[in-house]
Formats: sequence, structure tokens, C-alpha cells
Amino acid sequence: MMPYKNLKIVGCVALSLAVFSCTKLNEGLRSNLTNQQTAEALGPAGTDLLLQAAYTDIGSAFNAQDLVFSLEENSTDESLVPTRGGDWDDNGVWRVIHAHTWNADHAQILNVFNSLNKLNFDATNVLAFSPTASQAAQAKFLRAISLYYLLDLYGQYPIRNPGDNLLNAPEVKTGADAIQFIIDDLNAALPDLPDGGNANMYVANADACKAMLMKCYLNRGAFINRSAPTFDDADMQQVITLGNQIIGSGHYSYMPEYFDNFSVGNDKSTEILYSYKNITGESAGNSGINGRWFMTLHYNQYTPSNPNAGWNGFSTVADFYNSFGVNGTSLNASVHSPWSDTLVDKRLGRRYYAGVTNKSGQRPGLMIGQQYNENGVALQDRKGNPLAFDPNIASDMIETGSNLEVTGIRVEKYPPDLSNDNSSYNGPSGNDLVMIRYADVVLMVAEAKMRSGDNAGGLTMVNSLRSARGAAPLNSITLVNENNINDPNTLLAERSRELYWESVRRTDLIRFGVFLKPWAYKTTDDPKNLLFPVPNQALAANPNLVQNPGY
Repeated sequence: MMPYKNLKIVGCVALSLAVFSCTKLNEGLRSNLTNQQTAEALGPAGTDLLLQAAYTDIGSAFNAQDLVFSLEENSTDESLVPTRGGDWDDNGVWRVIHAHTWNADHAQILNVFNSLNKLNFDATNVLAFSPTASQAAQAKFLRAISLYYLLDLYGQYPIRNPGDNLLNAPEVKTGADAIQFIIDDLNAALPDLPDGGNANMYVANADACKAMLMKCYLNRGAFINRSAPTFDDADMQQVITLGNQIIGSGHYSYMPEYFDNFSVGNDKSTEILYSYKNITGESAGNSGINGRWFMTLHYNQYTPSNPNAGWNGFSTVADFYNSFGVNGTSLNASVHSPWSDTLVDKRLGRRYYAGVTNKSGQRPGLMIGQQYNENGVALQDRKGNPLAFDPNIASDMIETGSNLEVTGIRVEKYPPDLSNDNSSYNGPSGNDLVMIRYADVVLMVAEAKMRSGDNAGGLTMVNSLRSARGAAPLNSITLVNENNINDPNTLLAERSRELYWESVRRTDLIRFGVFLKPWAYKTTDDPKNLLFPVPNQALAANPNLVQNPGY
């Protein structure tokens, strides 16, 4: 890991080589440039290059399956990666995330810390070079995203201010001070950000900023005390007020097709507040969105690419699948149903999806039971067995024998990009990475209402969302059932049904007070796991960081 004191210097030197070549600096031998002099030389266009570097960092931290996504999803009941023979073992790094047996030397924990801090420092770097009001606001928004996830995952984050002595290790913020700093940054940014809506989904915008503030207010009590989260009424009212401003803006509405929010055409979605742009046929800025389908699909699930149509890894569990059966409805009888649409809930999937099903046989959502190709022919695994996904995964998450290729319910949240057939399927792909979505705003308002005593108001909002998803209304709702985290008639379960595999489940489980509860393939736990450890390499680089208790 590069020492913190060098991160900013290297970025500036690299930019200088690109920009200074056409800028007269009148610099003498062995002279030193101040940030102000450099800013004047760069001008707004040069500062914008620094800002674009920070935007690119979003993809670097969030696109791939082994970074933020892994820590936020594989550590929960929504996702796990079994070892399948010689595949997906990687010295057990995936299994220990789900089983909560990680340590401070885990590669993913280090890489996430580093990638988020690169975003942190690149965004802060913009503020040191005389940015315009708009550039400064965008940088603060991007920095807030990095700090929010660092605080969520590690309970602390390093922070530099423009003008800080680079020879000194960055300050580290924790607890109430840390979350307040993020809130202050977002509030400072808000007046200088452009309006929200589809036209501005790729840049920091006012609605996305308000949604990040909602997340901060909703999680403030959990970030301060994860073992016993509290919910101040003033914070809940802030969530409701900000959410109602977004809802009342007229910018957003539910999409008729749920998976259109994640497909190759999701740049037209009316539900996205902020997303990271991926461009079909261009590699720049695209760091692996196609991994979102490769990581879960079987090797034989797209004829032109067989036997390399997927990596046959990521799965979910039966308890999550069954949580779609609300009001006492059981889904068990439909596990091995024929190749036909289900009418339970659009988010469950198992429905014909134009542009994907007719080209591959794949039906986005939760894939269970026998799978078929584009012509309706039953698929087989590489050994000639029926390719029928079985929810029963080995208790130790290590598969052996004849069933090792087919265990685990697969999850295809992002329908593959088949706009250019095999070339776009294999990537680069045009699906934009969704960062903040309208439905999350609605569910956060519903939660804040319920935590403020307005259960009826929360239920109304939830049932409006369920109606848009083709799901039956809930007869009643509670926040959480601490004895059954997959109780389908709770707000926690509704958030899971709507937001699965969108990197919010771990945060939700902690906020609802059930992250340490047992679930499939994780039977015991330790309170230290409410936080990930600060990577040992990071501790060595910055003496202001302190290892989290228990590690």
C-alpha cells in the first residue's frame, strides 16, 4: 500500500505531466509550486480532470464482485460463494466472509479500504486546487460516498483537508464526529449541485445528495453504537422531509419492468438518482459490470459462450427466496416448476424478459430449478446432468460430487447486455451501475415513519411499491422479527426483496439489530464482526488509525 503522504503527490505529478506540457509555468530550477500557483496554471479544465479521476474511482470501488459488493452482500444472508471443486476456493476468502471468520489480513478487506480511500483522497484533492463552486460540491458529494462506506464498514476513516501537511499522517474520524462531518459536507454541497432527474443521473446532483443525507440520518445511531442502534426523532424527521422532497419533485416514478433498472437500457430508467456510466464497446471506465452476471451463471447458460458463459459461483439461500411468499403464501411448491412465468412478484424474476430470454433462455431474478436455453431446451451441466439449481448447499459451503455445479439459487440482478450478442455479453457492457435508487428513498421514508410511530403511513408506502412490482399488498407490517430475519411481513424483508444485491443488506441488518443472528451457513457470531478490521497494512501506514476491538 502506498503511504498516505504520497497519494496526493503522485496524483498531482501525473496530472502535471498531462497538463503542464501546454501551460507556461515560469518555474525555475529546484523551485517549488504552491497549490495556488498550480491551480492557477491548471485552470478550471485541469481541476475538472482531477474531478473526473474521482468519478472514475466509483467504478473501481463498486463495479467488481470482490470489492464493496462482497463485503456488503457476502457477509449477509443474501449472498454466499460456495467452493465448487477447484473453483471459487481462493484459500477460502469467500467462505470466511459469509461465515464471519475473516481477519485483518483478508485481501478483500484491504482492497476495499484502499479503493474507498483512493476515492476519498482524489475527491479531497479537487478541493485543494481552487475549484469552482460546482466542482467543489461534486467533490464533496463523491467524498461523502467514500466516507460513508468507510465508516459503515470500518467504523473510522482518514481525512485530509486542503493545505494539510502531507508529511503528517491524515487525521482519523470516528463515531458521532465522523458521521457529522459527512452530513456537513453533503449540506455544504447541496446548494451548488444541479437538479436531479434522468438528465443528471451520471453526476452528483441535488436529489442524490439528499438521498445520501437520508442514509446518514437513518444510520447515524447505528454508526455511533452498532450493538444498540438508536433513532433520534429529529433524524427521522429529516429522513421524511428530504425523502418527501425527492418524491414530490416529479423526477421519478416506478418502472413498469423492474429489471429495466439494471439492464443495458437502464440509462432510461425513471428510478435512478445516481449511477456509474458504462459504455458498450468502450473499455475506459468500465471495470467489470459484466461480472454481475458472470459471477453467478453456470458455464452453460448462454449458448454462444458455452462452456464459458459464467463463473458458476455466487448464490443465495432458500430462506431469502421463500421471503417472497408474503401473507402465508408458500413458494416451496414452485421450486421445480416448468418453464413458465410466475405471477408472485416481478422482483422474484422467473419471467420472460425480452432481449435476454429469447436470446439466452435466462430469466433475470432468482434462478431456481431446471434452466433452459433460448429455444426452451432443458440445459445440462458439464457432466451431462440436468442443470437444475438446487437450494441445498453443503453445510461447510464446500461442494463435492455430482451436484457441485448446480447447488445454490442463482441471482441475476443485472440482465446481461446482449445488444451486441456475444461481444457485449462478455464485455465491455453497457449496463450502468446503479448507486442510488428511488425505491430506496421510498423505503427509507417508510422506515422513518414507522420508527416515529406512524406504522400505517409506512405500510401505505410499502404497499404502493409492492403494487408497482406486481406483488400482493401486505396485510400488516412490523419493522423486524428478531427471531426470524426473513419473516416476509416485515420492513426488513421488503427492503431485501426490493434492494437485494445492491450493497445495502449488511447495513440494514446492523441497523435493524439482527446482524449477529444466525442464518444459513452462519450459525454463530462475535460482536466484533459488527465492524470489519482495519487492514494491518493500513495500520502500518497511518498511526492515527486504531484497530477495531476484538481483532
